[in-house]
Amino acid sequence: MYYKNDPLFPKNFMWGASSSAWQVEGAVNEDGRTSAIIDINSKKKKPYTDNSITADHYHRYKEDVKLMAEAGFSSYRFSISWPRIYPDASGVPNQKGIEFYNNLINELKKYNIEPIVTLYHYDMPVWVDEMFNGWYDRGIIEKFDEYVRTCFREFGDRVKYWLSINEQNMQICYGEWLGVCKNKDTWFEDKWKVNHIMNLCHAKAVIACHELVEGGKIGPVPGYVPIYPYSANPEDQIAAMNAEELTEKVWNDLYAHRKYNGFIQSYWKENNINPGIQEGDMELIEQAKIDFFALNCYRSNTAKACDINEEPQEYLLNKSGVKGNLIFPKVPGLYQLTYNPFVEYTDWDWEIDPVAIRYMLRYVWDHYQLPMMITENGYGAYDKVSPDGKVHDPERIKFLRDQIYQMGLAIMDGCEVISYNLWSFTDLLSTGNGMAKRYGLVYINTTDEELLDLKRIPKDSYYWYSNLIKSNGRNWG
Repeated sequence: MYYKNDPLFPKNFMWGASSSAWQVEGAVNEDGRTSAIIDINSKKKKPYTDNSITADHYHRYKEDVKLMAEAGFSSYRFSISWPRIYPDASGVPNQKGIEFYNNLINELKKYNIEPIVTLYHYDMPVWVDEMFNGWYDRGIIEKFDEYVRTCFREFGDRVKYWLSINEQNMQICYGEWLGVCKNKDTWFEDKWKVNHIMNLCHAKAVIACHELVEGGKIGPVPGYVPIYPYSANPEDQIAAMNAEELTEKVWNDLYAHRKYNGFIQSYWKENNINPGIQEGDMELIEQAKIDFFALNCYRSNTAKACDINEEPQEYLLNKSGVKGNLIFPKVPGLYQLTYNPFVEYTDWDWEIDPVAIRYMLRYVWDHYQLPMMITENGYGAYDKVSPDGKVHDPERIKFLRDQIYQMGLAIMDGCEVISYNLWSFTDLLSTGNGMAKRYGLVYINTTDEELLDLKRIPKDSYYWYSNLIKSNGRNWG
């Protein structure tokens, strides 16, 4: 629908930004924290730095929260580090880790910033990985339940918005890249068993939250990439639907409807896949009624038909930041992804498509009729400090303005959206490109090659966003 006026945002709409523990905290060996698998994984991504220090949020959280408050934030989405809470298998929580998150939460509450907390954002403790072969062994379910229950008991008096597992769909779709896959040769079948165990962990978190947190609300965090058909060819439409099923809808249907949908059951049967469902599993999942969807959305994809006789092609992401180095996947008989001639692309070949966020919100609202919040949405770029000592990032401002405007249109379309938290507040370690690919509203003075003073320098986008949120979405600048 076309609207004559700019979008209006709800009175109590929450504005903020996001981070994750492993990407922003640093202090990976301090105060009892032990290693996470993602720590080891980050060390392999040369020439980029690892997550040992990143933005050093662990030591500088008060400075960071003060900057959030000065910008007018009313929410902040962050994650808790599992190995900071449970550094070993003893079952005894680490009081120093609990103290850090209590201090962070209290600092946020001091400034009336609502904490939105992710329980799991890729940082599986090494001891858990060694004990249960990552997500492959069902023994992890009870250890995950132990961990989340501790979080709910320790922080649930102040934290009312909880997120279970960050981008479970992406961890399955890109299992090797994110360190979830243990055997590439058997991953085609293994991933559905791993996924089922993750679904049971998600269910445990939802059930425990409702049991232990008075007034607590909890939802999943799918990574959402809207997928358009390449043409009006009906086969391209089916290909787009297939791609959406196998990259996001299968997960969202499970979260909302608490059962596996017909598409994935047919897919398993056709491919002789045993997803590892045991007696009582689906009854547990049935109890896990989510309260909302948290959605991470940066871009869109475009799909077209892929002949059954085509050669399969793995999705090879652009890790260089040199435009044109991405290779799209081919899944014979189902779909292939391709470039969209109607959108622009970043240096990492990510689609710059503000309409995607409106499409996503409309799609999720139409399918599930649950409140939604945006927990990641942002623009990665090579940012530098100018001779004037400032960081000018007009492309990020343009990206955010267009994205937030489209979110506003979705709200006017009738979608219930309760919060927007862009990625990210400060620069932090990119999953694939170290400190080189920067997303933050606040520049962190360090590089992959050299540890500098970590000074916080608010970018132009910080001031633009501050003006927008202080006007509750009326001052577009």
